[in-house]
Amino acid sequence: MTVSYVASGFAVGLLVGLTGVGGGSLMTPLLTLLFGIHPSVAVGTDLAFASATKTAGTLAHRFKGTVRWDVVRRLSYGALPAALATTLLLKHFGAVSDGISLIIRYSIAISVFLTVIALLFRARMQGWLNAHPERQLQGAVLRNATIAAGALLGTLVTISSIGAGAVGATLLVLLYPRLTPAEIAGTDIAYAVPLTAIAALGHWWLGSIDWVLLATLLLGSVPGITIGSLAARAVPEKFLRGLLALTLTSVAVKLIW
Repeated sequence: MTVSYVASGFAVGLLVGLTGVGGGSLMTPLLTLLFGIHPSVAVGTDLAFASATKTAGTLAHRFKGTVRWDVVRRLSYGALPAALATTLLLKHFGAVSDGISLIIRYSIAISVFLTVIALLFRARMQGWLNAHPERQLQGAVLRNATIAAGALLGTLVTISSIGAGAVGATLLVLLYPRLTPAEIAGTDIAYAVPLTAIAALGHWWLGSIDWVLLATLLLGSVPGITIGSLAARAVPEKFLRGLLALTLTSVAVKLIW
């Protein structure tokens, strides 16, 4: 089984390196469907993994100056309290109970569907908004909308471990269409560091992190991400995103039915 976990970590890492899509939308459903890991444990373990990897990514983007810290703060104002509140609710209702397990399973499916939408339509959304500047939010409305988006993401990520990557980046595109792709990526990764860290600590408190599983997944994913990143330019992006969208849609349908 350890070899299977390492191989799965490598496969997910390879796809993340090739496409840039967050590992949660791939790893969490894989652990739940293929290996029968309890949804709460799959979510908690993936959050611990994401917290470590996104910290390294933030340092790189900070060095390049591609993080909008004012936007990070606004997202965090909504995301961090939402993550804490969601953790307390999971504790109250029982993170490993059958009822909560079903809710988490459906939440994962919804998050995967949102990731698919983000993959397919993000560029079109950004193009439309840039062509219609009068539709872009400004001032206090923009600030409040960003905080609300952070709260939504904080809840979604804490329950499903999915959303901080493609979904978060898509919301940033909708709210701040003038940001460059590098700033979207850097800001999205930076706000996700405290969010995934708090959510992971919450799942540790709930007892839903498998540290041995985490270590074996990291063993495979690190070389997978490296190889995928190096090979990314050789594979057509549209083909990869279409294949990934089809795969994730199948996963979401399987989670529900």
